[in-house]
Amino acid sequence: MKDLNDISLGVAAMETGGARGAAAADASARGDSAEPRAENFFEFRDVCKSFDDNAVLKDVSFSVKRGETCVIMGRSGVGKSVSLKHIMGFMRADSGRIFVDGQDVTDFSEQQFEEVRRKVTMVFQSGALFDSLTVAENIAFPLEKQPGLENEDIDAYVAKLAKMLEVEEVLDKLPSELSTGMKRAVAMARAFAQNPDAILFDEPTTMVDPIMAGHMGDLILRLKDAFHRTSIVVTHDTHLAKKLADTVVFLQDGRVAFFGPWNNFENSKDPFLHNFRMQDALIPALDVTL
Repeated sequence: MKDLNDISLGVAAMETGGARGAAAADASARGDSAEPRAENFFEFRDVCKSFDDNAVLKDVSFSVKRGETCVIMGRSGVGKSVSLKHIMGFMRADSGRIFVDGQDVTDFSEQQFEEVRRKVTMVFQSGALFDSLTVAENIAFPLEKQPGLENEDIDAYVAKLAKMLEVEEVLDKLPSELSTGMKRAVAMARAFAQNPDAILFDEPTTMVDPIMAGHMGDLILRLKDAFHRTSIVVTHDTHLAKKLADTVVFLQDGRVAFFGPWNNFENSKDPFLHNFRMQDALIPALDVTL
């Protein structure tokens, strides 16, 4: 795991220098002398997964470059969240190969996946917060395991991330006292406190009202601009995808119906993709950053 100064540098750069300053701070904290293992941080090669007679993933192939945000889209039940669970080792592919940070993790043991989960973290739909801990304690949890950090250091990191995710007013509350959207914002703060190389978001705007969905998209965009982490966002929300996506994977009937840049997806003449995108026209104001 990298030095936790990366967090403070990223936040400071966002506050003072925007994306360019954040990129410079991020590069400085990382140490650009080390060559990355591979251009692609994530890669699926012909991955198949079935549950009984139901084939959920059928020869799925795509890649996510370092620092990119990939949005996996499609209707419910097409395998979007299943793809994330394969990356985290919560599910195993029936066939095909999965690569994380240049390593083939397809056949990793649970112990080996523990190392993967130190560099890749996931924000679940439920938030998966610790019910008995306050918001501040939930955010601080990944930091408390790091050697050399004093209590005041942890408090400072928590305060910065809480401000960034706009949860600084609820630090003393328990998760049961929060709305669904607020729980997800806290979960994002906790995920970034782990200082991961990559982060996965599972349906971050589901089960919230349209205004909160737009706000959640703005928060994730803020994190993207500040930290430049490799990200995968699973969603059926075209407004969120338009805000975040560098590349799009569109799953249809378990297969990759489209893989490429957002502009190409938006301009695709495929009738199914066109109809799917038309939901954008229903609430056009959500395409505006709040």
